[in-house]
Amino acid sequence: MLHKQLQVLSLALRRLRLPSGIKTGKGTLIRAPFSIPSGIGIEIGINTKIHVGSTILTIREHAGIRYQPKIGIGNDVYIGRYIFLAAIGEIRIGDGCVLSDYVYINDAAHGLHPSAGPIMKQALESKGPIRIGRNCFLGYRAAVLPGVTLGEGCVVGINAVVTRSFPAHSMLAGVPAKVIRTFDHSTQTWVSVS
Repeated sequence: MLHKQLQVLSLALRRLRLPSGIKTGKGTLIRAPFSIPSGIGIEIGINTKIHVGSTILTIREHAGIRYQPKIGIGNDVYIGRYIFLAAIGEIRIGDGCVLSDYVYINDAAHGLHPSAGPIMKQALESKGPIRIGRNCFLGYRAAVLPGVTLGEGCVVGINAVVTRSFPAHSMLAGVPAKVIRTFDHSTQTWVSVS
């Protein structure tokens, strides 16, 4: 009985440390320490687990330019340790996804124009929103860059860098990522791509 009461108190204390504006569903757990400077624009579904060291940023202003960032994380998502999510536009992660440790997802990049002055004073640039379909798996240290859509059930290998969109049930590897297998529904197996 006492153990159950301590669990409830522990969850309540964790929720108190979350920034204002963040919306989280029932059963969602964000393990401290974490870095979420502003909760505005962040919605997390039910029964989602976010592990220690995670950074989730909605960048509302940079170099004098205002943005309207949104990060949506679905239901039953598992997010490993030390992931990095940052948006000036929109990032959507579908229900049932797994993001392994050290995954990097960012819909923006610094301007790199030599004649525009210091890089940190240049406007951020984006090629569009990032959308990750339901039940995708992103391996250790995988990166997903601006403008990418991953269809449902994609698997992204360790250290892969996803620079473009891929259809549902694609297995990706490499830098830049490419399809190495697709899921054959008739045989229920992953089939190598020649």
